[in-house]
Amino acid sequence: MESELGTSSSSARSGISPNTCSAPPPTHHFVLVHGVGHGSWCWYKIRTLLESSGHCRVSCVDLASAGVDRTDANTLESFQEYNKPLLDLMASLPENEQVVVVGHSAGGLSVTEASHKFPSKIRVAVYLAATMLKLGFCTDRDVLDAVPDLSRYGENVNELEFAKGPNNPPTSTKVATHLLREILYNTSPPEDCTLAAMLLKPGPLIALQSARFDDDYADDLAAAEGVERVYIKTMQDNVVKPEQQDAMINRWPPSRVYALDCDHSPFFSSPFLLTGLLLNIAAAAPAAARAT
Repeated sequence: MESELGTSSSSARSGISPNTCSAPPPTHHFVLVHGVGHGSWCWYKIRTLLESSGHCRVSCVDLASAGVDRTDANTLESFQEYNKPLLDLMASLPENEQVVVVGHSAGGLSVTEASHKFPSKIRVAVYLAATMLKLGFCTDRDVLDAVPDLSRYGENVNELEFAKGPNNPPTSTKVATHLLREILYNTSPPEDCTLAAMLLKPGPLIALQSARFDDDYADDLAAAEGVERVYIKTMQDNVVKPEQQDAMINRWPPSRVYALDCDHSPFFSSPFLLTGLLLNIAAAAPAAARAT
């Protein structure tokens, strides 16, 4: 069942009041995973609000080549290389700890791989305007449903790098700076768009295109199916359009669907509402069954 923006507003604001009492151990551990080009920095508002709510621990991951990670995006050949920082974090968690993993945009692929590899450590997987494909990019339908179609913005919408030479496919990509506001941040504050323009990095195309969780993940599929999933739609999204989000939801239905009336980047445009939703989702999620 889909919940609209208005149903979340009061709970979002009431759920983030700072707790002035002596603090017990954190109730929820959120792991926040960025999309292509962003880094852990994009969660600065959400991290602040979650931690101010009283009893939350927050981990923000820089995937390979993103944020402060020094890897050159053009050198990444596989999705497993790109996603290694998240998998390393998951592996480091105590066996009795369960986290709320939130993936934005292509970060949904990272969350899905983590669900395959560490199902017993995930309390709930949250897909935020995200790529939600059970097996990754295995079919033409997967590409149609999940890959952004930015062709209406013209031929120069992406800044491509060809590290293997001009006669080979591009190795990394970034949305052109002059189109960032229109495409990624159309309902976000202008200062956040400026910040993003200063910090965005190229995304590793080859690694992202290789994101498949089929043959090598067959033994993990049943366990991954047991991880609760929640999808948060973004209704003014110019990247992963609402109809694409609906297509992925219909093909692999999550337990719950929420909708925010905002752009592709709710961590900038709707931080209070998003924080409230995340707190509510975490509170409602039952403890996952432990792998034996």
